[in-house]
Amino acid sequence: MKNLTLLLILSFSFGFAQNNLKSTWQSPPKDILDVLYAPKLPRTSTAPNGAYILLTDPVVYPTLSELAAPMHKLAGLRVNPKNNYYHGYHGGTNPRLLKVDNGEIINLDLPEKAEILRTEWTSNGKKFALMVGFEDRVELWMGKVDGSTKKVPNIIINPLIDLGVRWLPDQKRLLIRRINNRGEAPQKPTIPTAPKILESTNATATSTYEARNLLETSYDDEAFSHFTSCELVIYNPETDEIKTIGKTDNYTNSSFSPDGNYILVERVVAPWSHEVAFWRFATEIEIWDPNGKLVSKIASLPVANQVPTHGVSEGPRFVSWNPSEASTLYWTEALDGGDPLAKAEYRDRIMKLKAPFKDEAEEVFKAEHRIIPYQSFWGQGENQNILMLTQRERMKRHKYVWLLDIDKGTSKQWFDFDESDVYANPGYPVFTKLKNGKRAFKIKNNKVYFKGKGGTPEGDRPFLDLRDITNNQSERVFRCDPEKYEHFIDFADDDQFILSSESSKEVPNLYLAKLGKKVKAEKGETTRQLTKQPITDFKDPTPELRKIEKRLIKYKREDGVELSFQLLLPPNYEEGTKLPTVLYAYPLEYSGAKTAGQVRGSTRRYMRIYGPSHKFFLMRGYAVLDNTAMPMIGDPETVYDTFVPQLVADAEAAVSKAVEIGIADPERIGVIGHSHGGLMVANLLAHTDLFSAGIARSGSYNKTNQPFGFQGERRSLFEARDVYIQVSPTFFADKVNEPVLVIHGNDDSNPGTLTPQSEVFYEAVKGSGGTARLVLLPFEDHGYRAKESVEHVIWEQLEWFDKYVKNKKDL
Repeated sequence: MKNLTLLLILSFSFGFAQNNLKSTWQSPPKDILDVLYAPKLPRTSTAPNGAYILLTDPVVYPTLSELAAPMHKLAGLRVNPKNNYYHGYHGGTNPRLLKVDNGEIINLDLPEKAEILRTEWTSNGKKFALMVGFEDRVELWMGKVDGSTKKVPNIIINPLIDLGVRWLPDQKRLLIRRINNRGEAPQKPTIPTAPKILESTNATATSTYEARNLLETSYDDEAFSHFTSCELVIYNPETDEIKTIGKTDNYTNSSFSPDGNYILVERVVAPWSHEVAFWRFATEIEIWDPNGKLVSKIASLPVANQVPTHGVSEGPRFVSWNPSEASTLYWTEALDGGDPLAKAEYRDRIMKLKAPFKDEAEEVFKAEHRIIPYQSFWGQGENQNILMLTQRERMKRHKYVWLLDIDKGTSKQWFDFDESDVYANPGYPVFTKLKNGKRAFKIKNNKVYFKGKGGTPEGDRPFLDLRDITNNQSERVFRCDPEKYEHFIDFADDDQFILSSESSKEVPNLYLAKLGKKVKAEKGETTRQLTKQPITDFKDPTPELRKIEKRLIKYKREDGVELSFQLLLPPNYEEGTKLPTVLYAYPLEYSGAKTAGQVRGSTRRYMRIYGPSHKFFLMRGYAVLDNTAMPMIGDPETVYDTFVPQLVADAEAAVSKAVEIGIADPERIGVIGHSHGGLMVANLLAHTDLFSAGIARSGSYNKTNQPFGFQGERRSLFEARDVYIQVSPTFFADKVNEPVLVIHGNDDSNPGTLTPQSEVFYEAVKGSGGTARLVLLPFEDHGYRAKESVEHVIWEQLEWFDKYVKNKKDL
């Protein structure tokens, strides 16, 4: 711990008076620690038939010594070499089954320190496979709903990159990524074997946004080869037979066809690139038979290191099985070279290839706009084989949802919507697990269930709809109670579903909701009658937070744009009292004022405070303006031309409203933000006198360090040099005349917010005579996770605003 403390001391030592330095880790007061470490609500995994829910207690706040332990940065991954899992991440403990119909709890017998990392249910919901994490390995355990469990011998799972465990279509056997016969891990040389070298020749301008934790040395190459490698085996839980079908290699995807006769296998191939993450490495896409014999090569993709900014790679993307066909592959291909700026009648196309994969792939559909694979889904009904395809029009931020009837060979646009319009967002289809284990949305009587957040002018009110695929008419099945926050979890059967229900005063609990007849709701809307039976009875671990009051406050920007924030008032607030106030926000981009002014979130939610949250100020008598709207409105190509003026206008409107309603003391207002919100804080301190002080966390303060785009900015530095400078507060640090606390993880891997961004900004403010404090958190990434870090950041934030905001008059 001496080295950790030393790093923190050095981080504090820039230009501070000795009597203002704290040379050890600090903790906030006990009442705040009690809330920080209060028991968390359990994680849930629902059986496909809705009969059981697996509950585990989340493991949070790893120790700093854990984050300080050896870690490998491997082409977009951060790997713990001890257990071959993601560095610093944990699962859940105390696993138990909850029987939905009567609330019975069935404890699972696993070792005390075991953590459930993932649960894979069979399609009938009677058995499950568990990825169980330990300090030095990830094991496979099998379980049944009667509570019986068993450890599978001779299997250590590699959970990196792809799912470590999958049920085969017969739902009797499992495909497993097993660590075996890969030898000892490479040893890091004491002295580097070569300098770091990068070279570019006639390269295409590409965004560096995804370039984090890249490989740099030959040792990194060896480590990537080692820690991502595994063999593919089939395990039979009934006989304990293990059959190896794929030798040790660097697999990134492996899945059986719905009929079980073929395996889709993707693997990355060396030499490894030092310019891109693993998902853009050279890749072989192949079809194997169930014994691991090569049947067909689908594609050999080169390293995708010339992808245009905001573009996609060429060749097959997102190759996958149609869950409703025996063995047919589908994928997406770019028709515009992957370049969003290229003129093209069609951007993408869908390709299809049937077993035995000897013929040329068949074109199924051409898309005018870019296809979004992770928002495109397969649906299955009686004699229906439907692909719901989502296209995105980049310039308008608009989405178009199409239905492709694969069997009939027909297609039609189903509906479209503005992606920023939360009031009109249709949500997403509800999925079911098919008998073969694949996921699809269910089509019944030409209708599909959709669930969504249900944005309204009063806040989110989640819903469940039935949407007709023939005419796009929707029937509202369920709408959240206006005094609560309730949302659909999963179906238990055709007319019952599991519902989560909470309010600002009530802890979230699960209910079995039974659908009844149609009834009239507010504003002429019809819905279904609902009766609720409690499933869980979770208790409130932080009743002191129920004394916090939430209000939705609406107002307008000077130019008429409608805005809002959630006003949070401290416990036992006396009406009419002016309070020190904290404004928290994150700037977002919109094409128009209509969607920018929409209310997001809900004041009806049960408050939980995690990590180094700004909400802890409520426990020290501050008011908090939470979820404060900070919209940037304009053409996607030029919206950052007016970033600073709009930011100032947004902040002026929020502060003015908080003062007008008699809550905020105008002389005692602080502003805090993280990441892009950190940039917001620094700019507001540089360009306004609205705030007494600011806290900027993990921000980016000089955008010229991202010369080929940032956030939604698509132009390069060389096309919009003045814009890059104007949005960068480092260039205006001499105008920051309010105290600013700058906090950053000392190992931030986000390309846009690398740690030197805060160091340089701090030096610029300090060198200009400003009041600033820099805190660098050892071993922390873009967010802060270690117990010591979280406690210390809370302490720093409270101390800073208590001095420069709350007790400003005492200075």
